[in-house]
Amino acid sequence: MNFLRGVMGGPSAGPQPSGAETIQKLCDRVASSTLLDDRRDAVRALKSLSKKYRLEVGTQAMEHLIHVLQTDRSDSEIIGYALDTLYNVISNDLEEEEQDDSEEENLPKQIDDLGSQFTEIFIKQQENVTLLLSLVEEFDFHVRWPGVKLLTSLLKQQGPQVQQIILVSPMGVSRLMDLLADSREVIRNDGVLLLQQLTKSNAAIQKIVAFENAFERLLDIITEEGNSDGGIVVEDCLLLLQNLLKNNNSNQNFFKEGSYIQRMKPWFEVGDDNCGWSAQKVTNLHLMLQLVRVLVSPTNPPGATSSCQKAMFLCGLLQQLCTILMATGVPADILTETINTVSEVIRGCQMNQDYFASVNAPSNPPRPAIVVLLMSMVNERQPFVLRCAVLYCFQCFLYKNQKGQGEIVSTLLPSTIDATGNSVSAGQLLCGGLFSTDSLSNWCAAVALAHALQENASLKEQLLRVQLATSIGNPPVSLLQQCTNILSQGDKIDRRGSKVQTRVGLLMLLCTWLSNCSIAVTHFLHNTANIPFLTGQIAENLGEEEQLVQGLCALLLGISIYYNDNSLENYRKEKLKQLIEKRIGRENFIEKLGFISKHELYSRAAQKPQPSFSSPDHMMFDHEFTKLVKELEGVISKAIYKSSEEDKKEEEVKKTLEQHDNIVTHYKKVIREQDQELEELKQRVNTLTSQNEQLQATVTQQVSQIQQHKDQYNLLKVQLGKDTQHHNSHADTFQVNGFQTEEVSRLKEELEEWKTKHELLQGQLREREAVPEHLTSPQLEMGTAEQSSQTSKSGGLEHSDELQKELEMLRSQIQLQAAEISKLQMENQKLQIMNAAADPVLGDGATAADSSEVERRLQQEIKDLKSEVKALSEEKEVLKQHLDSSSSTVAILQDEKSKLQQEVAESKKEQDDLLVLLADQDQKLLALKVKLKDLGVPVEDEDDIESGDQGDEDEDGDEEEQD
Repeated sequence: MNFLRGVMGGPSAGPQPSGAETIQKLCDRVASSTLLDDRRDAVRALKSLSKKYRLEVGTQAMEHLIHVLQTDRSDSEIIGYALDTLYNVISNDLEEEEQDDSEEENLPKQIDDLGSQFTEIFIKQQENVTLLLSLVEEFDFHVRWPGVKLLTSLLKQQGPQVQQIILVSPMGVSRLMDLLADSREVIRNDGVLLLQQLTKSNAAIQKIVAFENAFERLLDIITEEGNSDGGIVVEDCLLLLQNLLKNNNSNQNFFKEGSYIQRMKPWFEVGDDNCGWSAQKVTNLHLMLQLVRVLVSPTNPPGATSSCQKAMFLCGLLQQLCTILMATGVPADILTETINTVSEVIRGCQMNQDYFASVNAPSNPPRPAIVVLLMSMVNERQPFVLRCAVLYCFQCFLYKNQKGQGEIVSTLLPSTIDATGNSVSAGQLLCGGLFSTDSLSNWCAAVALAHALQENASLKEQLLRVQLATSIGNPPVSLLQQCTNILSQGDKIDRRGSKVQTRVGLLMLLCTWLSNCSIAVTHFLHNTANIPFLTGQIAENLGEEEQLVQGLCALLLGISIYYNDNSLENYRKEKLKQLIEKRIGRENFIEKLGFISKHELYSRAAQKPQPSFSSPDHMMFDHEFTKLVKELEGVISKAIYKSSEEDKKEEEVKKTLEQHDNIVTHYKKVIREQDQELEELKQRVNTLTSQNEQLQATVTQQVSQIQQHKDQYNLLKVQLGKDTQHHNSHADTFQVNGFQTEEVSRLKEELEEWKTKHELLQGQLREREAVPEHLTSPQLEMGTAEQSSQTSKSGGLEHSDELQKELEMLRSQIQLQAAEISKLQMENQKLQIMNAAADPVLGDGATAADSSEVERRLQQEIKDLKSEVKALSEEKEVLKQHLDSSSSTVAILQDEKSKLQQEVAESKKEQDDLLVLLADQDQKLLALKVKLKDLGVPVEDEDDIESGDQGDEDEDGDEEEQD
């Protein structure tokens, strides 16, 4: 206990041991002690000494501490002490915090080396890192937290090596992802820092982390912490998101497909009260804007960038950024970064560019956002970085945007300039900046105007129409002439800033304007002072600062030669070449032309589209202009050395190529049209195929319906056959005054029978009339399917014949009924006459009462018979009408019959043709079999094959019976 008391600072007997001796004794105690409490106390003592005696503890105790981690896993307290001790030994953060300013400068380097060396010793055995990963899985706070800190320190010291060990470890990355779900914020926040170090510059680990649902968890943390108003945890999460997305196309696509872009919109919902931005909020919003730029960076694949740009527009993120852009009270650095972000969100995306063109600033009257931004760009009192950002925004707005280019140039043309002067246009601002006394405004306006002409020959020609009023009383001059005038005046104008910068900007504008535009070259050569000025600038031996201007003058002169259409006799290609040969020399001209690409600022500008300069003096070249120089430098060098004959040949080749291009364009157009027609035909084929399938189904349904109608018709025909016989009636007769009254009763009975028959026939006629209507409708619909409707055609013919026979039978029955009715009417009249003659006889043989009674009965019966005869005649008329309608139906069926007979004949003809073809094929097969037999190839006849197959089946059947 005296030993421990001395270590812990208590009183002890004898001299105090040194730090190294104490550490050695503690290490021996850790290694040799059998009691866990003793080992725990020794490790705790090592932890307290590890900060002051870092080197000694690291060299003597590391092996023992690792052994403790392996053997004492059950005691979380000693594990925590061991991990803290290792962290103190390996981490450089603690030493840097305690370092005094008066110490030597090389001490930080020694500290870094010490931490790196201890890390290398620890990870030399990969099992140590695997052991540490398993300890990080422990839920105990005293184990998990120091384990996370130790692993983070290892990654800081030897990142790639530790990353590789974790990558090959089973479920290594997945174990660490669980840290983000820890409910204890300290561990979760340190877990974010650990993943930051883990994902640095390692695409494989970045993909694994992303697919372990990292985006969802990190965005949830950012939302919980309050988005841009959150603390440093939000900053750490944003840095981790940048690690996962930057230069990782797979993760960017996963981020977009997972609809995580939509969750970024609330980050930029800044309130109306923008005063009092905290430093942390500025940092957070800055990182959020950078994260948006990572997704739409020009260095990303074009397809991925385009899809992210569209998603940002559709979810309203671009609209939110434009709101910040036009808001008041936004800090300058946030405003600058917002402009850069909006620039890349709209770059090359027509939909976003159109929206940006419609954005207005909240002023009175409202002004377009582009005009407001250009006002800042040409205002020399604005910060330099802000002016660069506005220039970049304008360049991105015009990138691959011919519509936007036309709108900007149209504000310079005479027909669109506002005569009242109430509103300032973009073109007026550019001209104002181009001719101001601030060299930076000159350069920015020249580059912006050059981007309005980029790869647009028609706008280059239209810009030649722009006229400028220089001063009162003087005639207006063209914009091209004014540019060359300012260029030739050079140092005579007093300007603020670099004078070289103004000339470089104007020369870049002229080179872009004249390239690939022969009409602009002709206008340039019309001014007789331009060529002497250029040759004079190139021929002089100027200082290093002016060499850049000489190179650009050489480029402009070369463009005037290469794109010269020889329309001016004094400035033909050959004469300009001779002028260069005499006054400059070809070699000297090529050397001066090479000054551009050899310049350091040219190399910087060629790296990325965004204009980023450390100071205004370094703002010399534009990214798009470097592409133009690279394209033209070689062809101009060749053009200078070409003879007139070679020029003629080249002109011929150009014409041939133009013709060829026209032909190719024509054929491309034809192919495009044919492709469209082919697509339309494919769609029609698909439509017709579906219609055909529907019709086939309809035909099948109609065939089944026809079969049902056939069965119903046959049933009706059987029923009609049973009701064709007449029934005779008999009754007793009685005699009244010599006349037989049975005659009257017989007539009444026959009349009743005919009435019942008539009603029965009328009902049957109605049913038969309904049958042809059902038969004709499906027959008419079946004309589109030939093979499936042949059976219904023959059935329709039989039906029409039978219907004709039935109608003939009905007509004959109706005629018989009419004859019977007339016969009954005649007998009725006879009875009336006989009754009238019998009245006197009745008075002799019977009483008066009987006579009157008989007379009354006879008159009533006669009256009833008359009414029945009248009813029968009306029913006869109705039957005639039904007969007429049946006749029309028969006529229609006869027409159908003739059509069906014609189709049957055509089908028979097709069958005959098929039989002829089959016969020809059989003959060919027989001839081939004969040839094969002649060649010695065994050939079996079909009969033999069939008989063989039958024999096999019989054998199989016998075997089954035996079984």
